[in-house]
Amino acid sequence: MPKNSLLYGAAILFAANLINRILGFIYQYLIMRYVGSEAYGLFYMVFPVYMTALVLTTAGIPLAISKLVSEKVSMGHYGEAQKVFRVAFMMLLLSGFLVSLILYLNIPFIVNSFFSDPRIITVFKICIPSVFVVSIASAFRGYFQGLQNMIPSAMSQIFEQILRVTLGFTLSIKLLNHGVEWAAAGLAMGMLAGEILGLFVILIHYLRYKTEVKTSRLSTEPTRKIMTSLLGLSLPITGSRLMSTGLSALDAAIIPRQLQVAGYTSSSAASLFGQFSGTAVTLLTFPSVFTFALATSLVPAISEAISRNDYKLAEIRCLDALRYTIVLGLPCVLVLFYFADPLTKLFNSSEVATVLRVLAIGGLFAYIQQTTTGILQGLGRTFLPLLHSTISAVFRIPLLIHVTSIPKWGLVGSAWVYVLSFFCIAVLNMIAIKHSIKLTYHLKNLIVQPIIAGIGMVILFRIISLFTVLSMLSCLISTFLGFMIYFTILFVNGGITKADLRKIPFFNKHLKP
Repeated sequence: MPKNSLLYGAAILFAANLINRILGFIYQYLIMRYVGSEAYGLFYMVFPVYMTALVLTTAGIPLAISKLVSEKVSMGHYGEAQKVFRVAFMMLLLSGFLVSLILYLNIPFIVNSFFSDPRIITVFKICIPSVFVVSIASAFRGYFQGLQNMIPSAMSQIFEQILRVTLGFTLSIKLLNHGVEWAAAGLAMGMLAGEILGLFVILIHYLRYKTEVKTSRLSTEPTRKIMTSLLGLSLPITGSRLMSTGLSALDAAIIPRQLQVAGYTSSSAASLFGQFSGTAVTLLTFPSVFTFALATSLVPAISEAISRNDYKLAEIRCLDALRYTIVLGLPCVLVLFYFADPLTKLFNSSEVATVLRVLAIGGLFAYIQQTTTGILQGLGRTFLPLLHSTISAVFRIPLLIHVTSIPKWGLVGSAWVYVLSFFCIAVLNMIAIKHSIKLTYHLKNLIVQPIIAGIGMVILFRIISLFTVLSMLSCLISTFLGFMIYFTILFVNGGITKADLRKIPFFNKHLKP
């Protein structure tokens, strides 16, 4: 396996995620502009509970599949890798069916117990079948990621997003005449249809691959042992993801309620929460398109290196992943901070411009958190992200309840709580990685060189603002020129080298050694 395989896999997922994020960006714009933040707020109130159900269903098994398959294939045991997938598939099929059935039978209780707005019941009903569909699809994604073949997952995600965007927007517009809650239901229908198509696409890839693959021998490993290995790896991941989705579900309950305590009406609170989640958080997470791809590729890539006892390669991959995260994340958060006003106006959500600036301050730590979590999972230290999330939650929940209810803070206070949480988990993850593999962080590469380039980018923004009126066009031009000067400075000061560029498929073909 080539040493730059991490970047090849990440590049494929990055391309797919970039397409999906652009489509999602357009989707958010259309929804916020033509459907309204209240409908999105209603849909997003259900989404954290839906994600919690998914975590319970998949139980971290897809990542466990990825890690185990990667280890088996690195040793040439293809038959054992196939059996790992088959056992995991049956586990996910069963758990997906059971969780979906339990949710369906308890809809009235769940809605009355966890939601302040009864209008979400239709949205919740539509989301339940998605739990079963996604649980099955996740088995295939974990298997292909373990093979470090990211193309099936990438294609599945692209087709899924295309249908979700087109059908979701069309249905929400048509159903808006029947009420805001039906517009939110249209968004849920688009999501369900997209998930079904995504499953169909990745299933086709699997059937084609299965006819081509040649296994060295059939696996004799007991099914019970495979299940034990899968659960041993997946349960800590489940706890970590439950913490994350549980906190999102609490946010969806806490923030609208506490905004009402601060003096907002129920409708205004839902609208503000829709702007917060649909605009500010969406913009903040847009740059994570790369870190998500990197984190997904890190698990099998680092697992492969560790299974071969190649700790030097594992260290190189960890440092490269962190450096690329910072190098790409820093200019993105500078753009979000500097152009918060026009960006939020684009989404018809100018009330959350200040909120976006606050979130941007912690954005880089959010991206580092995602990458370092992938590193820890690849190292087999799957329980540490859960521990760090728990430590963060101890102060996050009471702080969120308190500051959001204060009229002069409101959503801005909520954003500061998010920033503190990002910082806490990112630092704890980095400390854990350092102790796990005796990793030495190079401050010059990770901090000094990117900051120098970032200063150059901000100076350019200031110069351009002296001669132009702030508009969407000037923002686009400034952003393009800003990224050009940022990466030019990085290339000059050694923050990016030709060796780095050759790890990317396109440049590898065109750059001479």
